[in-house]
Amino acid sequence: MTTIENLSRRRFMQGGAGLTLGFCLPALAAPAAGPGKAGAGVVAPITFEPNAFLRIGPDNSVTVISKHLEMGQGTYTGLATILADELDANWKTVRVEGAPADASRYNNLFWGKAQGTGGSTAIANSWEQLRRAGAAGRAMLVAAAAKQWNVPAAEIAVRDGVVSHAKSKRRATFGQLADAAAKEPVPTHVTLKDPKDFRLIGKQVKRKDSFDKTNGQARFTQDVQLPGMLVAVVTHPPRFGARVKSFDAGRAKAVKGVVDVVQIPQGVAVLATDTWSAKKGRDALAVSWDESGAFKLGSEELFARYREMAKKPGLVAHQNGDAERAFGQAAKVVRASYDFPYLAHAPMEPLNCVIHLHDGGCEVWNGEQSQTGDQYALARFFGIKPERVTIHMLYAGGSFGRRASKDSDYVLEAAHIVKAIGGRAPVKLVWMREDDMRAGYYRPLFHHALEAAIDGNGKLVGWRHRLVGQSIMAGSPFAAGMIKDGIDLVSVEGAANLPYAIPNMTVDLHTPEDIPVPVLWWRSVGSSHTAYSTETFVDQVATAIGRDPVAFRVELLAGHPRHAGVLLLAAEKAGWGTPLKPGKAGERRGRGVAVHESFNSYVAEVAEVTVARDGAIRVDRMVCAVDCGIAVNPDVVRAQVEGAVGFALSAALRGEITLDAGRVVQGNFDTYPPLRIAEMPVVEVHIVPSGAAPTGIGEPGVPPAAPAVANAIAAATGKRLTRMPFNPAELAA
Repeated sequence: MTTIENLSRRRFMQGGAGLTLGFCLPALAAPAAGPGKAGAGVVAPITFEPNAFLRIGPDNSVTVISKHLEMGQGTYTGLATILADELDANWKTVRVEGAPADASRYNNLFWGKAQGTGGSTAIANSWEQLRRAGAAGRAMLVAAAAKQWNVPAAEIAVRDGVVSHAKSKRRATFGQLADAAAKEPVPTHVTLKDPKDFRLIGKQVKRKDSFDKTNGQARFTQDVQLPGMLVAVVTHPPRFGARVKSFDAGRAKAVKGVVDVVQIPQGVAVLATDTWSAKKGRDALAVSWDESGAFKLGSEELFARYREMAKKPGLVAHQNGDAERAFGQAAKVVRASYDFPYLAHAPMEPLNCVIHLHDGGCEVWNGEQSQTGDQYALARFFGIKPERVTIHMLYAGGSFGRRASKDSDYVLEAAHIVKAIGGRAPVKLVWMREDDMRAGYYRPLFHHALEAAIDGNGKLVGWRHRLVGQSIMAGSPFAAGMIKDGIDLVSVEGAANLPYAIPNMTVDLHTPEDIPVPVLWWRSVGSSHTAYSTETFVDQVATAIGRDPVAFRVELLAGHPRHAGVLLLAAEKAGWGTPLKPGKAGERRGRGVAVHESFNSYVAEVAEVTVARDGAIRVDRMVCAVDCGIAVNPDVVRAQVEGAVGFALSAALRGEITLDAGRVVQGNFDTYPPLRIAEMPVVEVHIVPSGAAPTGIGEPGVPPAAPAVANAIAAATGKRLTRMPFNPAELAA
């Protein structure tokens, strides 16, 4: 873990775990800048702000400052719960604001000096930090009360936002003590609660973002309206690597509402007074493209090329024992290969952001997932200091990694447009869903080849796993730390750290470097494909040697009790080993299992499926067991796992971005359809009780879902699906 760096606004001192606390003069208190209130909040005249994460107003309001983006994953509720519990606040008075861009105070502790949200880190990296922030505020309120009432601080109790002294029968609310508490010294050491005393953590408290989102008060980037603002829509190249040769803006400018048409490096932007006019203007625009340097291969050609590459060894990502020897002496060898397509993020809210240049600075409104990266990218672009770039973090309607753009792509695109018009107006850039699906970033296309060596006693003694796929980290700010000896660590995560006790194992990787298709982290990143290949292959091996899939895994997981724990819990809750209820005539039913660790959380899932005579797949039930340490809010954990199952099944059953001569075929949900509500299986989530610090839950529910379903299909039909998305035609009886 890196050092916590939080600077005070007026004075500071170092806390016991590196947390730096400080006061804020009421007159200097930052205006509320959170979702729904960006730049327009009103701060109470007297405010107790003991540190960078907490503000208490005279009206008893407790404001938790969130350094992480709320994009539907429950971050605002989870972070507020952690702080409010240590503070002993009344949950009803707690509100949440988004933090400004300031890596010195709001850095992601797992990322060094960078502020951002991703990798299921929000709760995990804030756990101790926010507990200490809440405990410090509580201690200062108690100290203020003790001084006013002339009683020992040790005799004072705090509960639900009220400070009280039983012997003197004195009591005061947080708001009544706020002014006096602000004058108390910041404690250098605080005592954190014993977990048995938690009153909010571990309980099902109401989410803080649901009310505004359901009544329309929540503000997303699309809601931002600034005086004189123009809306921009861009025509992007039809193939990656193509460039604008020429364009005729005449018909576009004839559209009512269109104000300007400008060329930028990413294409041609049409600016209008509103989104609809900008879109109509773009539709009317005539652009001629230079495609001499464009990428023109299709997906099938890429798969063929990858399969050829997989015939030769790649760079070794993991090695133990002597795999060559094991295979040389094997009594039986099991083989399988897998193809994974490009995938789009397809968040419900397409990409957008607002940029306004004024007074020598740059102001940004965005569902901001990468504050530091975007802040510095814009500063370099406009030639100003990073602190002159102000970012207002608004809600995001989903992301799945897309808004954590490693090169600030859509934010810089908006900046180019602002520059092209001389900064004469604020600009809201709007991407239609087709823009992101056809010119965006994707989960990389991958090919995997696996082999297992079985000895004469039916034991799994050797494992070879070869992967071929583009690097996500290449060219990103994380490349130095995430690419070792040519190995992109996220390409092989879940494969190179396979938990099964296999005495001889090799994992190697080919990374094509001449493919210009933009790739990016996608929900669960490398585990989104490695969990599928490893968990369906280990199932295939279990079948080949006549072992029960659960018992076989448990035996191999003897050294990994948390993997085994969720596996056994899921199996128990699913009734593993008991017969399934038969389907209708012609239907085949099966049950399958998978277990995987990602982002330090452990998830096992058991799927029950029905396969119709024509091969149609229906996922009936998913039983999930989760070990993510302390479940700060069990309801949010369940919601994340339920959403992860739906997300994973969308990709498994129909998710595919295909290239045809370099052009992306899909464009919107009609050709890239997510799972419908009516198709959603029954999802049961069982959380392992734990006293360990919380880990991530936004992504770990995704990886085991597809392999559990594939293994269930194999149990029902005897057929192993090795290409995604699943093809029902392969399953027709």
